[in-house]
Parts: sequence; C-alpha cells; structure tokens
Amino acid sequence: MGLDQTAYTKNKEGVNIIIQDWRKHNALDGWMEALWRVKGNDGYWGGSELELEMNDIKQLEAVVANDDLPENCRFFFGRDSRFSKEKKKETLKFISNAYDTLRGGNKVFYSSWF
Repeated sequence: MGLDQTAYTKNKEGVNIIIQDWRKHNALDGWMEALWRVKGNDGYWGGSELELEMNDIKQLEAVVANDDLPENCRFFFGRDSRFSKEKKKETLKFISNAYDTLRGGNKVFYSSWF
C-alpha cells in the first residue's frame, strides 16, 4: 500500500505510454492535487486524471527548482518527500520529457492512486 504516481501520454488508440512514475513522492502529489482543484475539480482526488499543459509544467519547474513543493503527509504516503534529492532528480527528468512531449503535439497527464 502507499502512493503510486504516473505521468503519461496516450497513443492514437488511447493507450497510456508512461513518461515517468514515482513511488511515494507525496509533495509532488500535493502540488498536482492543488492544480487539479484550481482547474475546477472537486471530490476525491485519488485515481483522477489531470492534464498538464505547457504553463503547468513551467510552474512545476519553478516550484521544484526552488524546493517549494508543499508538504503533503497522509497515511501510507511515506516520509515527507519535499527535500529528497532523488525525487527532485526524477521530477526534473519528467519536466524535461514533458516539455518534449508537449512540443511534439502530444498531451501529458498525471494520475495517482493510494
């Protein structure tokens, strides 16, 4: 049990193609949930799909670069991941891949489940 997260694009048949996945990066999930709510969603977040646009990726890049992800501790989410160098490295790799995916005319999505 715990927090599993995936960023992906979709092929023409609608099949998910993974860009990046994380395990228990709770700070990132907190940021994504806040964005999901800003975009007008409400209710239960776990398992929801969030489309990430270029501006969202730019905002995320600034937040990650400044170690400014929010604290997001929940049961089974593991230790606070805000200052994990490994999680930051994984997320910056995702950001680079997300830019490439979006520039290529494809959509980027994020989802988590717990």
